[in-house]
Amino acid sequence: MIQSSQDAAYIQLYVSIRQLVLDARQAVSRAVDTCQVMASFEIGRHIVEHEQQGAQRAEYGKQVLKELAHQLTGEFGRGFSRSNLEYMRKFYLAYRDRLPDNSQMPSGKLPSAPPHKSRMPSGVLPETGPFVQRPVAQMAFRLSWSQYVFLIGIKSNEERDFYEIEAASNGWTLPELRRQFNSGLYERLALSRDQDGIRQLAQQGQTVTAPKDLFKDPYVLEFLGLEERDHYSENDLETAIIDKLEHFLLELGKGFLFEARQKRFTLDGDHFFVDLVFYNRLLRCYVLIDLKLGKLAHQDLGQMQMYVNYFDRYVKQDDEAPTVGILLCKMKSDALVEITLPKDSNISAARYQTCLPDKEILKQELLHWAEGQGDGNMDGEQND
Repeated sequence: MIQSSQDAAYIQLYVSIRQLVLDARQAVSRAVDTCQVMASFEIGRHIVEHEQQGAQRAEYGKQVLKELAHQLTGEFGRGFSRSNLEYMRKFYLAYRDRLPDNSQMPSGKLPSAPPHKSRMPSGVLPETGPFVQRPVAQMAFRLSWSQYVFLIGIKSNEERDFYEIEAASNGWTLPELRRQFNSGLYERLALSRDQDGIRQLAQQGQTVTAPKDLFKDPYVLEFLGLEERDHYSENDLETAIIDKLEHFLLELGKGFLFEARQKRFTLDGDHFFVDLVFYNRLLRCYVLIDLKLGKLAHQDLGQMQMYVNYFDRYVKQDDEAPTVGILLCKMKSDALVEITLPKDSNISAARYQTCLPDKEILKQELLHWAEGQGDGNMDGEQND
């Protein structure tokens, strides 16, 4: 039995060793993913280069994939079906510019890793530690093969790049990536930005540097399961959000921390309640959310303005940014919001919906918006 005087030191020892084990396992998993992705890229490259050697007939290409699938499956087992080989071919075509020096790689070899330090500096994650080698591909491809199989089905270069960046930076699993795509996250963010902002989405993902970067319209809350109910109250909606808080935080976006439900404050003996209070650590500000089932009224906007003013004057610290208010409603009038709120207001009204949106409708809205901006093609489709 360890003496009580040594408990703290032992706990620290255990925590440190435990973290090393977890880091090692995570690093091994990442290394396996990287090798699988890079091998798929190289297989796709070999197939494409073979097709380009004067044998580009469609029927010939199908026969080659069929024969390859038969022989590779016979020798190595699952994972080399004709459809998987076609995915590898498409993967290479979609990402062949990702590795600028790939044409100089020795045939059949993956890029070698540069030398790494023999000991892990204290507090450094395994990306720079002894558990991980860092080939060029690790920086070029940061997701799993199953995630790239999903991404190559997205025709728009800009949209595909956006989801890759967001999945990598937020640690999305494949189901989370699929859900964000099906909810039209890219289109919903793009519709609230100018052309430069849309390009930034493709190059950097969602960046949060101002309150406007937090806003979406609509917010998609299909994970609440409320679409199966004919009638529900604001309290039902609020309770469902709390029950699915992890999903709701993912829908809100980056940097959100939950603080309170039905946060009460008092003015001249009257009690007021803010439905949901969050804090955004990136902007360092409070974010207040009020839920409305019916059509948004100007009184609702005035009430949110009062909530924001109260937090700015009595709650936030001097070194924190001004409070942000979001009204989530079933229906709203943009004209009413525009005429009621100041142009530089930190308050936004946004629709919410309890089922997944029609992505084609969102794409059409984005296309019409782009045409109104007088810019060129936003589809970014690439041909095989």
